[in-house]
Amino acid sequence: MAELEEADAVQLHREDVDIKHEGGGEAPSVGEQAEERTVKTEAAEDNDAKPSTTTSERHISIQTKLDGLEVLVDLNGGQRMCICHLPCRNLKPSLSGDQASGRHVAHYHCVVCSVTIARKTDIISHLKRHVNKGETEASYSGSSDVPFEEPAPSGQAYEIMKELGTNVQLLPNYTTPQKSDTYFNPKMKTNRQLTFCALAVLAEERNPLECLDAFGATGIMGLQWAKHLRNAVKVTITDINEACIKMIKENCELNHIRVDGGSRGSRGLRGPDGDGSEEEGAGVATVEVVKMDANVTMHLWPFDFIHLDPFGTTVNYLDAAFRNVRNLGIISVTSTDTSSLYSKTPNVTLRHYGCHIVRTEYYKELAARMVVATVARAAARCNKGIEVLLAVALEHFVLVVVRVLRGPTQADESAKKLRKLVHCQWCEERVFLKLGNMVDGEFSAFRLMRDTLPCNCHGSLPGRTAVQLGPLWSGPLFNTGFLRRMLSAAVQHSMDDIQTLIKNLICESDCTTLKALVHGPAALANQVECGVVIKTLQSGAESGPAEPSGKRKSGQESGSVLKKMKSDVSLDHPPFYYSIHRHSIRGMNMPKLNKFLQYLTEAGFRVSRTHFDPTGVRTDATLEQFKSVLTKYSVPTYTTATQTSVSTGSAV
Repeated sequence: MAELEEADAVQLHREDVDIKHEGGGEAPSVGEQAEERTVKTEAAEDNDAKPSTTTSERHISIQTKLDGLEVLVDLNGGQRMCICHLPCRNLKPSLSGDQASGRHVAHYHCVVCSVTIARKTDIISHLKRHVNKGETEASYSGSSDVPFEEPAPSGQAYEIMKELGTNVQLLPNYTTPQKSDTYFNPKMKTNRQLTFCALAVLAEERNPLECLDAFGATGIMGLQWAKHLRNAVKVTITDINEACIKMIKENCELNHIRVDGGSRGSRGLRGPDGDGSEEEGAGVATVEVVKMDANVTMHLWPFDFIHLDPFGTTVNYLDAAFRNVRNLGIISVTSTDTSSLYSKTPNVTLRHYGCHIVRTEYYKELAARMVVATVARAAARCNKGIEVLLAVALEHFVLVVVRVLRGPTQADESAKKLRKLVHCQWCEERVFLKLGNMVDGEFSAFRLMRDTLPCNCHGSLPGRTAVQLGPLWSGPLFNTGFLRRMLSAAVQHSMDDIQTLIKNLICESDCTTLKALVHGPAALANQVECGVVIKTLQSGAESGPAEPSGKRKSGQESGSVLKKMKSDVSLDHPPFYYSIHRHSIRGMNMPKLNKFLQYLTEAGFRVSRTHFDPTGVRTDATLEQFKSVLTKYSVPTYTTATQTSVSTGSAV
């Protein structure tokens, strides 16, 4: 039926679109190859009427079935593009201004996202941008293990997305938060996998863990935890929206995961109330779904692992997260407000994070240190300190994973690592201010910045060249021992996408270009994490039998963490990085990046690449030393031109 309606639409509007046949002529362009979204069987009978606001009468989905969606997305399959006259957009007013007597706006539907575009040239450019970003498959996947063709109650067809062996059903427009309550972003796959590995590492130290996915949406993250870690975790998924709660429960049934219908209070007290349910559901993953505000949930019940991923900033939820988190637990924070993190809106940055920043060459690490500083201040207000296990800035999000250390002493130690940063606006040299540097007056502050920076820009250039940024986190951003165990978890759960990233993070945390990565049990026996020695559970026999009630033994937590000790060896890696292209010399051909790293190592500096910038170099050398090595091994461009002309003349 859908095919017949598509043929009729193409025949009716042939004058509005240039349709190329598949058999002859030149190969169709990207836009002409894309298939337009066909007419739904539930479309309105009268197209001249006003478009209805009900969801069931809108022309949104491509088909009512999932069959063939992957073929439609294939832009190299010789597909056609036709125009649509259904009431998907607002009516075009007539000459008299009467909108009701006008006709529907002719438009095109993008096969990758849910946008509608009126002009053909605009839809072609839009599709080309999708192709350049590698988003030809985007919203649709035909590789789902569980077919689901039943239409939603609203009349729209569900779409199935599979990630890490977990199937979730999605509504149309799920990638647009303004149009869908059950928001799902396929680009956050790396974020979800890194968070999963962090939880898997914590589950090796102690179990069972009480975990919270504070913003469930589709529930994809909590479902992955429960499906792969099973009895090692007790997963709670919360959301304030009723539609999200219903969707999460349906996704639990789709993945054969039992929804806990018991009282959340009984589980929160770790009491024996849940013994019967545990015995009945032995071997079956269980998830508790709660309709509640995230702040209320975190204030009411304690957790070992908390993941915060709201749409935007996380500053409104940090106080509640640190209020009830257990000692040596982990809090994962994902911030997607890149406009304020990357200094595009400095007024919002000051309002949310209390920091003053400017656009720099190392703006991504600046954003990560600003988020960590905000997390540290929230922990200090609850008399807790933090150890940064992981801080990354990828694509459009910043992910920070910290371990919580209780006590005012730990809070004071973390607060001491919040410092101001002196930044030169000419050469972009930067130095953290030392503790105890008190300034009195504007002139004294200027002299302090002038004397702190190792560059000589303040003497050779007019005006004030330096600014103070922050306060920022001045401590390390990575934990080598924790990252090694995350790599083992990624290998164990077949997460091939992030293994290379974690290896690069390990090298960056050690500030080295070559690092032997060991995955055996010997590497997991004892891990030193910023002065804390962690002993992981090697096998079920060593960990001992678990109590029937699921209550963790009193000595198990003390056994997982042998002792806390001060480390004499500094584990800090050099802060920030230099971009080799930013500091290249005009008229000189700079060496290849890997060669330049070797030259810096031979000069006696610690050096590594950084995930923040593909052209960045993390090193303990100053900018002057960095430039001197770069100048030494750069070749003038005219030398290459002269050699080329000489060789050409000799050939003649």
